[in-house]
Amino acid sequence: MNNKTSRLFFLTSISFCLLTLTATAQTPPTTPSTSQPQPSTQKVASLSYQIETYNSQVMGGSRTYGVSLPPGYAQNPQQSYPVVFLLHGGHGSPIDWFKLGKGKALTTLEQLYATGKLPPSIIITPDGNDKRGSSPYRDPEYFDGPNGNVSTAIGKELVQVVKSRYRTLPNPDFWAIGGLSSGGWGAVNVGLRNLNNFSILFSHSGYFQDKSGPANSPITYIKDVPSAAKKRLRIYLDTGSSDRDEVKESKDFSQELARLNIYHVFREYSGGHTWQYWREHLADSLTFVGEQFKTAQTASTSKNLLHQQ
Repeated sequence: MNNKTSRLFFLTSISFCLLTLTATAQTPPTTPSTSQPQPSTQKVASLSYQIETYNSQVMGGSRTYGVSLPPGYAQNPQQSYPVVFLLHGGHGSPIDWFKLGKGKALTTLEQLYATGKLPPSIIITPDGNDKRGSSPYRDPEYFDGPNGNVSTAIGKELVQVVKSRYRTLPNPDFWAIGGLSSGGWGAVNVGLRNLNNFSILFSHSGYFQDKSGPANSPITYIKDVPSAAKKRLRIYLDTGSSDRDEVKESKDFSQELARLNIYHVFREYSGGHTWQYWREHLADSLTFVGEQFKTAQTASTSKNLLHQQ
């Protein structure tokens, strides 16, 4: 068992350095967005989150998700925003990433917005549990299976709910999905199954070969992803050095991504399979996400300027 139970940007040229511990593949092209550029944020007001519900046709009942709207959302009704999905791990819930004793994501988001490392974004924390609910004895099944079509519920249905309720940028280059532990695997598995909705995937302490078999093991089936989609993909991986199984999983997956020439980053930090580790390194993954959002926005702005000439 290899999982543990457990719009306005500055229109100047953007350069950034990805400090990786493994080689990355070629930089992928981005598909321009037709939406307006994102605003830069110099000062951030206090953030908040709330839990919302929706009727899931896919899961046959009411489902919940957490949402944190970006600063200035209510004051800028013509503004559309990027979206980040954060998946919980084993025996988890949509509030885990926001809890003070766990993810403390609002603190990280305030810091990233204030420093401009992450453009103001809509943060969504889905419920990753299947019809059986959460249990300390099993991890979420982030795939379509006998206990519910969780992958479709998150990767398609919830995406449409979010688009209908909030002002989102439609281009998948402005949509990211990530998570921790089994949620790290889930984010990659769901994201790869829904590349029309997500171009950016990230995993903290995840694994990429699932016990359910090759159909839900990204390291196995990613080679079958269409070439055009491979070029759009941007993937971030990190793992704590004492998390030996996940270190190997991430290294193996990174090697497969390199072989397929898929743009990615893998970082190994000190630490283990703990909330302290995930709290500390959420800023790293979201900084990577922010860099991809900025790159996509620059491409969009450049194309729009060419069209105006």
